[in-house]
Amino acid sequence: MAALRVSCGVAASYRLSLGGRVSFAREQGLWKAAAAKLQRSPGCQILRLRHTTVVTTRKNVTALRRETYTVDFIKKQIEEFNIGKRHLANMMGEDPETFTQEDIDRAIAYLFPSGLFEKRARPVMKHPEEIFPKQRAIQWGEDGRPFHFLFYTGKQSYYSLMHGAYGKLLDVENRQDQLRAKGLFSEKTKAKDPIGSRWLIKEELEEMLVEKLSDQDYAQFIRLLERLSALPCDEAEEEFVGRFRRSVTIQSKKQLIEPVQYDEKGMAFSTGRGNRKTAKAEVAVYDHGSGKIEVNGVDYLLYFPVTQDSGTAYCRSPCRRAEEARPGGGPREVHLEEALSVPGGKGEGRCAPGTWQTRRRRLLAGVKQHRRAFEL
Repeated sequence: MAALRVSCGVAASYRLSLGGRVSFAREQGLWKAAAAKLQRSPGCQILRLRHTTVVTTRKNVTALRRETYTVDFIKKQIEEFNIGKRHLANMMGEDPETFTQEDIDRAIAYLFPSGLFEKRARPVMKHPEEIFPKQRAIQWGEDGRPFHFLFYTGKQSYYSLMHGAYGKLLDVENRQDQLRAKGLFSEKTKAKDPIGSRWLIKEELEEMLVEKLSDQDYAQFIRLLERLSALPCDEAEEEFVGRFRRSVTIQSKKQLIEPVQYDEKGMAFSTGRGNRKTAKAEVAVYDHGSGKIEVNGVDYLLYFPVTQDSGTAYCRSPCRRAEEARPGGGPREVHLEEALSVPGGKGEGRCAPGTWQTRRRRLLAGVKQHRRAFEL
């Protein structure tokens, strides 16, 4: 303590003497020299406060948040759902073994009637797999190390899928190179018909991978699949690409197509019928024709002198139906009979209250109301 007091006394006396000297200084350079001399003095120490922040590291905070519903929790919810399903079937007098989800929905709507406009706010009883969102299991072990080598990319399922798809693309290209070297590769490959199926949309792909994807990631993945599907693939590659396609029902296949007919000259033709507003059109498409379009025996462009009328009057639906039944390829000749030759008037609309007709107002009633308001 004595040494500390002496050092502090020396520092205090030195500061006073230095302060007296500096107070008489007129130039700014003396202040800098005095400060440097004060720092070099052995009896004085200048303490500086350094701000430090303590960083608490947590292992995969985002992944921990995803693990909200455990496997045991889901199993317990499924057991409770099955028990509640049996109780509900007994209440409604139905067989619990044949009680389906549609029966559950009808029973809930009968027992808990709700007038809420939003259907999602109404009481429901669904399977836990439909209520609770899908989630991935824990992706790391007890030592904290992740199982997958793409874990730290943030989208391990997406990049793993891209890695596998690109690997299949390289395998197909290597097989083509080997066939070219042997002279067995043929450029004439059977073109794949994508009609009747579509690619997965972004939301469906996110649900499959249980990851959020950006528009750029989705577009890049679709481009890679298109490159792979354009090559002559084996069954394994086709099965892999087929996982990301969904079948689409073609409406034209549901329609009844009339068979091909032949005229007196033996020329094949097909017919189709359709409507355009109130006008009815019958189209005949001839095989190996002149490639012209005629309406009631007159050229299409001459029948409609106004360009806008000729563009809007073309009956696409009957022409398409006739095209589907037309045999072979080559030029064709289209004949439209009574196509839009019948003028179509305005359709009957709703007669508003207080009016005589659909678009006519009762002006006399309005004048009387204004006159009464003016008199008052």
